Amino acid sequence: MRLFRLFALAAPLVMLLPLSAQAAWPAGVKEQYMGDCTKAASQSVNPAEAKKHCACGADVLEKKFTTQEIAQLMDKNTPPSGELGQRALKEISVCRVQK
Repeated sequence: MRLFRLFALAAPLVMLLPLSAQAAWPAGVKEQYMGDCTKAASQSVNPAEAKKHCACGADVLEKKFTTQEIAQLMDKNTPPSGELGQRALKEISVCRVQK
């Protein structure tokens, strides 16, 4: 009977685990993102601000997107779906750059 109670308490917690997990960047992809983003952003702001903006974007992607979605966003051979790309731009827009 005690085992049954333990399962009854543990089951809801186990089901919540996927909701609290953050996505992991595929190997080497975060570095690629940071390099590409910093290079592009440095054309309009100073390098320190560019790096800060890109780090914020990387954190947002990691928190709001799955590993598969990040891989789709970063795949240079196949562009992401319009919906996924628009969602990414919307989420990253919270990272404001000071000019």
